[in-house]
Amino acid sequence: MEKKPFYHLFPGDLALTCGTWSCNFTCPWCQNWEISKCPPQPDLGFGYTTPEEFVRMAQEEGCQGVSLSFNEPTLLLEWAVDLFPLAKRAGLHTTFVTNGYMGEEALEVLVAAGLDGANVDWKGGPAAVQKFCGADFEVVVKNSRFLKRHGVHVEVTTLIIPGVNEDEGTLRFLAERIREELGSTTPWHVTRYFPAYQFRAPPTPISLLEKAKEIGEATGLRFVYVGNVPGHPGQNTYCPGCKALLIERDGLSLVASHISANVCPRCRDGLPIRFHIEK
Repeated sequence: MEKKPFYHLFPGDLALTCGTWSCNFTCPWCQNWEISKCPPQPDLGFGYTTPEEFVRMAQEEGCQGVSLSFNEPTLLLEWAVDLFPLAKRAGLHTTFVTNGYMGEEALEVLVAAGLDGANVDWKGGPAAVQKFCGADFEVVVKNSRFLKRHGVHVEVTTLIIPGVNEDEGTLRFLAERIREELGSTTPWHVTRYFPAYQFRAPPTPISLLEKAKEIGEATGLRFVYVGNVPGHPGQNTYCPGCKALLIERDGLSLVASHISANVCPRCRDGLPIRFHIEK
């Protein structure tokens, strides 16, 4: 789950993850461009996996959940709607890693099918999203809010890209909108960009990610995480009240959890983290 990233939803669990081809955004820096910028290529021989087969694979691999990611999972909407009820009956949790760009009817059927969590990519301010992604930022905000209000766990990720969304005004704008629309306990992942596809800006300086984290916290967000920097302390979870170390992570792995009954062991504050409970 840490790879998605989901830090407050079933931390430490394994989720069998799938993706397919193409995307409905035009981001020139896409980190998964080998599949997201390609049309379907059935001649590569991957074949079709049924939802029933996918659930069975997840169980055989010892996973606790299933997830749709890699490219935009909205393109697999019908398959997801078939998959999620089967997964839920098998005791598996269900997640989407998405740009959040779909119609409300699509959101309604995903919620009805049993979607547990969505990590939504807020790629920058309105002008940058329109220019680089060919999309309306407010649609992403509206859909994130819809999911949250309908009981879906929401985390937000922003790939911090030099020359696109790294300025203090944009970072503060994004943090304020997350707080206002989704609440101050919503995790915000500020992650490191690397040159890819058609974009050649240098990798994001780690100091810039740390600045983004500071801005988010100063704006009132209680959980801001530094991503794509293995070993950075900003990937750990700390109590926003007493600053006790609660969850230790190393790259994509959960190293240790010091939480019991979803409260801080030091100050006893409640924590908005959902752990997997074996049935």
